[in-house]
Amino acid sequence: MQKTFIGPHLRRLRLERSETQGAMARTLGISTSYVNLLENNERSVSVQVLLRLFEAYGVDWREIAEDDGAGQLADLRAAMQDPLFATSRPDLTQLRAALVHAPDLAAAFLRLHRSYQAATDQLLSLSEAEAPNLTTSPEAAVHHVFRRNRNHFAELESAAEGFWAGPVARDDIYTALKARLRDRIGVTVRLASVSELPDTLRQYDEARREILLSEALDHINRIFQLVHMTGLLELRPLFDMLIARSDIADPRGIGRLRVELANYFAAAVLMPYDAYLSEARATKYDLDHLATRFGVSFEQACHRATTMQRDGAQGVPFFFMRIDKGGNVTKRFNATGFHLAEYGGACPRLDVHTSFRTPGKIVPQFVEMPDNSQYFVFSRTVDRPTFERHGQDNRLAVALGCMIEHAPSIGYAEAFTVTRARMTPIGINCRICPRANCDQRAHQAAILTQPVDEKRRGATRFDG
Repeated sequence: MQKTFIGPHLRRLRLERSETQGAMARTLGISTSYVNLLENNERSVSVQVLLRLFEAYGVDWREIAEDDGAGQLADLRAAMQDPLFATSRPDLTQLRAALVHAPDLAAAFLRLHRSYQAATDQLLSLSEAEAPNLTTSPEAAVHHVFRRNRNHFAELESAAEGFWAGPVARDDIYTALKARLRDRIGVTVRLASVSELPDTLRQYDEARREILLSEALDHINRIFQLVHMTGLLELRPLFDMLIARSDIADPRGIGRLRVELANYFAAAVLMPYDAYLSEARATKYDLDHLATRFGVSFEQACHRATTMQRDGAQGVPFFFMRIDKGGNVTKRFNATGFHLAEYGGACPRLDVHTSFRTPGKIVPQFVEMPDNSQYFVFSRTVDRPTFERHGQDNRLAVALGCMIEHAPSIGYAEAFTVTRARMTPIGINCRICPRANCDQRAHQAAILTQPVDEKRRGATRFDG
């Protein structure tokens, strides 16, 4: 017969009858020390002792000797794949020993790990404003750096203001950038075919000191990419200083931050702070006009609007969000108290998702968060570069939002009476939104503690 260990079962049986080990030993006709060894799984139980348990206590020996450790072993092995145990992962022998000698402890560990996973899932769904120390992904770490700086970097603004030695006509910027790169740092620029740069928009060949720009880029984005590269090549010490100040140590985060700082610099060069803010105020943040006025894309004009946070010359504080057709948040910047989802998708009740139905058209919306804070949000689709016919409809959507008190400063809100505007109730995302009766709920919220009522069917299967 295979060795059978019944320690936890035997201990529970004895405690339920308020017996000492000595009393159980006398009942079973074995020694007290043997009962102790059995309870600690230091000895396997014999058939004779199992039969005596049945006779003396009326316990079915097949139930008490049933091996229920296979499922627990599988659960333990799955739990140990958590990155938390990457440097100290017990092997299979140790896991088996834990189930044999301390099954209750193993069961408690599994319950604790499941609770840890649920808590982690909830916390990682929060914005960095609520949980800044949990921003472990490169994107989240960079977003926290920008948020901590109110989405404004005075050093980059200053460098951008001194970028041109003198006035440069807008029609001449591309030519002026190529000449600057060639004359100052010996880097040439060449337009490359899609076949030469497959699935790549821009590539810097450091050995040949050459920047390759894909034909898939339109003229606006060729200019932006050249200013971006000029910043990376000319302002490395400044970027290094800002990165060191960020306290990001992960190489992935450092690389991500350097790219975003270069994007910020490029936007500041092409849309000078004072000129942009003046035009934005005069046009009540007409983003299409601003994009045309400064020769940038709609998305770039939106992003620049979030950086108008200079002390004494502040614009409307905006949050910026970009999503793909699957609803995933692919870029975000925030100068407001709005809680942007860090992982997964944004709230499905945000009309940024609806904007895919009306490409190129502004979709305005008034929304209310669970804490009763209210915002005005406007969204629009933007198109990405297309390499070939099979890659058509490579479209994203962007949204800008501000606190409702700033809505009168936004032209897109002029058609509404702000005080009587219809508010759409939204949340950060389904995992932590407390709106149980939302007809768009996709997940049971981690912070909802009420069980589903089997006698009631609400708007969704989570509202019962």
